[in-house]
Amino acid sequence: MTTTETAFDGQLLQPGSPGYDQARTVWNAMVDRRPRLIARCASVTDVVRAVRLARERDLEIGVRCGGHSGLGLAVPEDGLMIDLTPLNGVRVEGRRAWVGGGALLGELDRAAQRHGLATTAGNVSHTGVGGLTLGGGMGWLARQYGLACDNVLSFEVVTAEGAVVRASATENPELFWGLRGGGGNFGIVTEFEFALHPVGTRALVAEYEFPAERATAVMRTWRDLSAEAPRRATFTASLGQGGRLEVGFVWVGDPTAAEPLVRRMRELGRPRESRVGELSYLDLQQRDDQTGRHALRRYSKGHYLPGLSDAAIDAFLSRGADDPRQPGLPNAGLQAYGGAIADVADEDTAFSYRGTKFEYGTGIGWTDPAEDGARMAAARRSARAVEPFADGVYVNSLSDDRIQRAFPPAKLARLVALKRAYDPGNVFHLNPNIDPRA
Repeated sequence: MTTTETAFDGQLLQPGSPGYDQARTVWNAMVDRRPRLIARCASVTDVVRAVRLARERDLEIGVRCGGHSGLGLAVPEDGLMIDLTPLNGVRVEGRRAWVGGGALLGELDRAAQRHGLATTAGNVSHTGVGGLTLGGGMGWLARQYGLACDNVLSFEVVTAEGAVVRASATENPELFWGLRGGGGNFGIVTEFEFALHPVGTRALVAEYEFPAERATAVMRTWRDLSAEAPRRATFTASLGQGGRLEVGFVWVGDPTAAEPLVRRMRELGRPRESRVGELSYLDLQQRDDQTGRHALRRYSKGHYLPGLSDAAIDAFLSRGADDPRQPGLPNAGLQAYGGAIADVADEDTAFSYRGTKFEYGTGIGWTDPAEDGARMAAARRSARAVEPFADGVYVNSLSDDRIQRAFPPAKLARLVALKRAYDPGNVFHLNPNIDPRA
């Protein structure tokens, strides 16, 4: 063994080592790659050693936090996977949280909620804080307080050269700019410092289900109501099997303050079923965990929509099928943007398309490998139907898209220059990659 290996504080796993198969298994069950080494890092120094070891041996590097990348980018075939999951500590002081690079969203939520605080985090609690935040980080608090990346005060980063640097508004400010939406291109973040907000511990979810034949009229009314909604409300719409439409909103804060909006939802008409109820913020953050569970084969596509015209609604409802009520079609959904997301100037962070009104996503999960082709083709058809109305895509939703869809040309040019400064050899390329040679 090399000096680097013997000095390692965490675990170095090889094929056949206890825990190796568990460590290489990620969210998307289609991913079944076998790294030559898995470095389960117990310290920042371990991350530095792992980067240097990979470069000494010319091994491709993948970085794991929550492992939720649909493409399984954390797992390099015959490479070195840097597993940050042991670095999952969360420390809260005042209205700030220091979060390890391997922490999951649920760990951040639980630590902050002990004080009635929170910051923007995604909708599935077993997602990694790192991947979500570096790509932007949409969540139920984004319309009130901005994206997850907007709430980062500083990053601790291990660079491609194995140096440890800090990035903030005053220290390495260009790197700070790029880490807020540019993905994992510029280094491995081992600690995030977040601003927290006094959100309390209560939330409300309002959901209204309608049959397919009423979907068009309902969607148009839902769209118009969304344009007037308070920032505490995030409007959502989803299409399920048989063309079933479910629309509504999520409210974070005192549920009694949502009563006027609940009354406005009567304009949708009489639903087949309605569910309006209070829950804790922690329960809200975990309610999609089962839908987003591990062990399914998965594929998804996404778009940013600068508006939602009647024609865009028709395309959304069609899911690219002759009969949108036929069985086996992928689910599709919309989530409202606006509010504090759009308050930040587009040039202030790498995250782009802040004028987006709705994020569109279509996805499907299944278990039989024989269905891979048909399932993926159906999701692509659904996304193609909506694409004429799209402008850009969330970098964390990129699947087989080109990186140019996630950033406007001027923004991408600035990101390329930053990549050349911090990773000219493209050591960190298993991500939505910004090629320094572009």
